[in-house]
Amino acid sequence: MASDTPVPVHDPNDLDGFLEILRHLVREPSVTGAEDAFFRVLRRELDELDVRIDRHLGILVVQGNEPESMVLSAHVDRHGLLCTGPNEFQYAAFIAGNRGELSGDSVSEQMMASIAGRFAGQRVQAHMPYTGTYLGQGIISNSYHCPKRRNLIFEIDGLAFLQPGTPVSFVDRLEIDGNHIRAQLDNVVSVALILHLFRLGFQGTALFTAQEEAARSWRFALSWFQRESISTRRLLVLDTSPYPSTLEADAQDLVLRNRDATAAFDPAFTAEIARACSRLGIRHDFKDRWIEEQNQTRSKPLTLGRTELGRIVAATGGDINGTTLQIPTTGYHTTRETACLDSVRSAIRLLSSYIPRSSFT
Repeated sequence: MASDTPVPVHDPNDLDGFLEILRHLVREPSVTGAEDAFFRVLRRELDELDVRIDRHLGILVVQGNEPESMVLSAHVDRHGLLCTGPNEFQYAAFIAGNRGELSGDSVSEQMMASIAGRFAGQRVQAHMPYTGTYLGQGIISNSYHCPKRRNLIFEIDGLAFLQPGTPVSFVDRLEIDGNHIRAQLDNVVSVALILHLFRLGFQGTALFTAQEEAARSWRFALSWFQRESISTRRLLVLDTSPYPSTLEADAQDLVLRNRDATAAFDPAFTAEIARACSRLGIRHDFKDRWIEEQNQTRSKPLTLGRTELGRIVAATGGDINGTTLQIPTTGYHTTRETACLDSVRSAIRLLSSYIPRSSFT
């Protein structure tokens, strides 16, 4: 612990402080499988606080003075591309090396073909896998789904010199449009929320995990729990949750779940979070119930999805459990992913309610 470092005190109602963090983090690349540079950026932001920071394979662990009070988790990786051959680029999360972790029924995989055409004209930037050193920019001229390779294939003007294994991220900037924010929010918005909470005085534990989009993050989190011999039923996983329209996304401020396609979440902790939402006047809904209602009238059912938490619950037989808290968005897995600022405010209000009032000015 850096006990000689003064702890900044912030106002929980100051949304500008959160947006400053998010604006900075959005600009930093964090392609699935190449998150090292982003971890270092995040660590620099945390070094000013009175927290303990440990880095293990695939995970950055941050702990305050009451690490057992609550465990938050958020994945740091974002979708991007990987150079796989001469002027050939594929979606990084779905390259052949990651296929063993994917089951075919994740939201990302089911949306793959439908989002193939969204990327034409998108600016991208290449960087060194570990250091994050900038290598150059290009523009996506074409993208399509290849059924043989079961992946999105991209054609890029300007990056033909890259070697296989080089990550390529989407050039991204945070946009604020009225009461909405727009960027590749999944899941940097949750990372920014947790960093903001630590600045507010959060004293629990945060797990920042890698390779969630390749369905590997749960293994890194589980390894840490096992290393520390920790069991808990109060793991709160933060993420975004996709909706097909702004109207449907804005119908609730926050999204909860009773379960995913893998396992049921802890009912007591889920109910506690729901009660806290009601007490604070936060509109909330359960995504699993919403999907079940939608499937009653759909010819092709929506999947409940497989989350980091569900995989951990299944792997431990429920010894490690908790619930999820998600921000509803549209434009999932693009640089135009959009969330309502009311949802962000609600998440901050809810999560800061677990911080002692004495931490605030």
